[in-house]
Amino acid sequence: MFTLTFPIARTTFLECVRQPVFFVLVAICGVVMVITTAGAGFTLGYTETGEVSGDDKLLLDLGLATVFALGVLMAAFIATSAVSREIENKTVLTIVSKPVPRWTLVVGKWMGVTGAVLAAVGTMLLFLLLAIQHGVLMNASDKLHMPVVVMGLSAVGLALATGVWGSFFYGWSFPQVSTLAALPLTLLGYLLAICFKRDWEWQGFGGGVKWQVVVAAFALLLSVPVLTSIAVAASTRLGQVMTIMVCFGVFVLGLLSSGLIGSRAFVNEPVGQVATARPFDNNLRFATMRNPGDRWIIAGESAFTRVPKPGDAFYFAASPNGVDRPVPDYTPWTGGMSGRDEMMVQGVPPALVITDVKERELQVLTVGGTALEVARPPRPGDYIFLTPTKVNVAALVAWGVVPNLQFFWLLDAVTQNQPVPVGHIGLILLYSLSQLTVFLSLAVMLFERRDVG
Repeated sequence: MFTLTFPIARTTFLECVRQPVFFVLVAICGVVMVITTAGAGFTLGYTETGEVSGDDKLLLDLGLATVFALGVLMAAFIATSAVSREIENKTVLTIVSKPVPRWTLVVGKWMGVTGAVLAAVGTMLLFLLLAIQHGVLMNASDKLHMPVVVMGLSAVGLALATGVWGSFFYGWSFPQVSTLAALPLTLLGYLLAICFKRDWEWQGFGGGVKWQVVVAAFALLLSVPVLTSIAVAASTRLGQVMTIMVCFGVFVLGLLSSGLIGSRAFVNEPVGQVATARPFDNNLRFATMRNPGDRWIIAGESAFTRVPKPGDAFYFAASPNGVDRPVPDYTPWTGGMSGRDEMMVQGVPPALVITDVKERELQVLTVGGTALEVARPPRPGDYIFLTPTKVNVAALVAWGVVPNLQFFWLLDAVTQNQPVPVGHIGLILLYSLSQLTVFLSLAVMLFERRDVG
C-alpha cells in the first residue's frame, strides 16, 4: 500500500503549493523580516558578545516568532484544503470507493502537506538568516550589508522572474513556481552572502555562519511535522475556521504547557539556594557526599525561607521544583543526633542528614552502612530542599499528551550564549517523531470513522 501513498503525497504537495495563501504567507514573512531589520534598533542593547547581541536579539526573537506563527497558520490553511474541503466536496470518494485503505490516504495527505509547509518554512527561515546576517540598523549612519542585500534581492527577483516566465510561456501556476524556486535560490544567496563581510571583503566560504542561529532554525523546522499532523487530524472532522482555531489553540497551549502544566507535574518547595559547598575536611580532594561519614558545609545565598533543624533530610537540585535532583530517594534518618557511631553501622539505610544549623550555613552528614548514590555534590545556584520531590501523575500525563512546543524554541540558549549540544537536537528529533506518531495515528482513527458518502 505504500506504493499508493507516494502518488497521493505528490498530488497533495502540488495542490498545496498552488494555493495563493502559500505564496502570500511566504511573501509576508519576507516583508516582515525587512521591516524588523530596519526598525528593531530601539532596545538600547550594546553588548557585543556571542553570535547574536545587542538589538539583533530582538530581531531574532521577532523573526523566529513570525516564522513559527506563519507556519502554524499555513499548516491549518493547507491541511483544510487538502482534507476537509475534499471531504465536503465529495472528491475524496474517488479514492475511498476503491480498495485503498483509509490510512493510506491520511498518511499521503500528511506527507504532501508536510512537504509543502517544510518548503515554505524553510524559505522563511532563510529570510531570517539573511536578516540576522545583515544585522539591525541601529543608527542612520549605519551602512547596509551590501552582500546580503544584493544576494537576497537577487534570489527573490530570480524566483519571481521564474514564476512569471513559467506562467507566461508554459501556463504554470505562478505561486507554485515562484515559491518553490525561492527555496534553492534563497539558500544559494545565503551561502554566497556569508562569504563576504559588510564591505565585500572575502572571509571564506562559511566564514560568516552563525551556527547557533542555524541550529535554532533547524530545531524550529522540526516542529513542522508535528504541526501538520495536528492540522490534518483536526481537518478530518472540522472545517477551515475550526481547524485554524484548533491549531492556534494547540500552538498557544503548547508554548505555555511548561508553565501551566509542567510546573505542577513535580512538586517541591525550596528553602534556599546554595552559595558555596565544600567538604568539612578541606584536605579531602575527592569528596563526593556518597560515602558514610562524608560531611559537607553548605552556605546559603540568603536566609532560609524555612529554617532547617538538626535531623532534617537534605536534598538539592538545579531546578526549583527538584525534578532533576542528583540525590536518589532515601529513607530519612529518624534516630538520635548524639553520636556518629550509631549512624554508620551496617543495616542503617543511607541518607543525608542535617547535623548543625547556623544563620545561613548547614552541616550535612552522609549516614548509613553503605554508600548513597549521589550523582554529584551541591553546586552554587542549586536549590535546597528538605523533602523529596512529589510527582503529580495527572499533571505529568497531561504534560506528556499536550505537545510541548517550547522544546523547539531555542531562542533563550542562543541569546544567552549557551551552546546547544548535538545530543539535545537528537532528543528534539525523537520528541518530534513521537508527537507526530501520536497525532497522525489520531488522524487515521478519526478518518476511519468519518462518513464521507
